[in-house]
Amino acid sequence: MNSLLAWILVMGSLALLAVYEGRVYWIGQRYPARTARYANARLRTQWVGAMSAQPGFEIVAVQALRNTLMSATISASTAALAVMGSVTLAGSSLAGRFNVGAPDELLHAVLQAMLVMTLFASYVCSAMAMRHYGHASFIMSMPAASPERAAFTPAAVTHVLRGGLMYSWGLRLFLMVAPLVAGIVHPMAMPVVTVLLLVALHFFDQPATPVVA
Repeated sequence: MNSLLAWILVMGSLALLAVYEGRVYWIGQRYPARTARYANARLRTQWVGAMSAQPGFEIVAVQALRNTLMSATISASTAALAVMGSVTLAGSSLAGRFNVGAPDELLHAVLQAMLVMTLFASYVCSAMAMRHYGHASFIMSMPAASPERAAFTPAAVTHVLRGGLMYSWGLRLFLMVAPLVAGIVHPMAMPVVTVLLLVALHFFDQPATPVVA
């Protein structure tokens, strides 16, 4: 396959992902209710407020945070295992491919390096989500009527918001591995898988609509 065409296909696929994420950000900043990321952030904020206003629901709040913490733990563990597997399979050949200098070999090495970095970024985001959910659990377990709880409720809101954002990005980055794997197999497959991923992300980013009885 022509090396220039392969690079164009890969760069075009990455540009599609960047444009899509930019569009989601633009819509979310102006119309938060139209994207799941921002609609869910508002929901988490109101959840903290509702739980803080109801004495006796501390165990319920901590259990909800524990469930989200376990989800982030599973994501982080999966990403960590994928990173170790990718490094084991591709790590020994990366240096050699970069040193060869041939366009095909260089493109293959770049995609492998991006694969490892994306998986590692997914792990870091999931781990940070665990950290924020852990801090929020300590605050939400305080008695709702205590002055300490009232003083730290804004911090709980921040931790829950950041935890949700980090978990979301951890999952998105893990999904973005699919085009990179396709590009490693064959550059022509990368745009196809990228388009399929964008279709999936489009539905993934749709906010939940309440059912009207």
